[in-house]
Amino acid sequence: MSVKSKNKSTENKRIHAQYDEKSIRVYQAYNYKIADEAVSLGTFGSHFKLGRTTWIKPSFLWMMYRSGWATKENQERILAIDIRRTGFDIILENVVLSAFKAEVYGQYENWKTRLENSNVICQWDPCRDILGNPLDERAIQLGLKGDIVNNYVNDWIVNITDITNTVIELGEAIKSKTFKDSMLPVEYEYPLNDRVKKILGIIE
Repeated sequence: MSVKSKNKSTENKRIHAQYDEKSIRVYQAYNYKIADEAVSLGTFGSHFKLGRTTWIKPSFLWMMYRSGWATKENQERILAIDIRRTGFDIILENVVLSAFKAEVYGQYENWKTRLENSNVICQWDPCRDILGNPLDERAIQLGLKGDIVNNYVNDWIVNITDITNTVIELGEAIKSKTFKDSMLPVEYEYPLNDRVKKILGIIE
């Protein structure tokens, strides 16, 4: 079982997320201090380190896999963060893939230089089902740093929702075998133009 997705493609690299005309939802997991401050301020505060790479994940179930359904140390709080689509699109346009892909970069040294100077790292990992088992499709993670992090924190965040209690309830439902797919958020394929697809390593 997995997050229900609409308009799926056979290509295994796709961004699936909750989004509307203006915003898209990404997920992050933090400790209590960072999460409490973020929920209170509506963005990240002094406990959030702007100098570090921060990873955002549009896939709900990948976040659940990464955080162990809010059970791993320093990932006890799950935040659903709605950010401006204009900002998300800028993030995608500035991606450098975490692994060399000749079809995108041509020469290895070109990729290596761009990676060292990039403010957005893109990593594609196997999607996960509710038990954490890998699936054929890929989920995207985006590592933000530098000016992109500053824009993310100060300009692009629209709303932050603490969904920890919901996550814990879902985790308990899985354990008690009362879980139903209808409990999960519905994620749709996010539209990408051909230029951005190439940047993301989606070669069709």
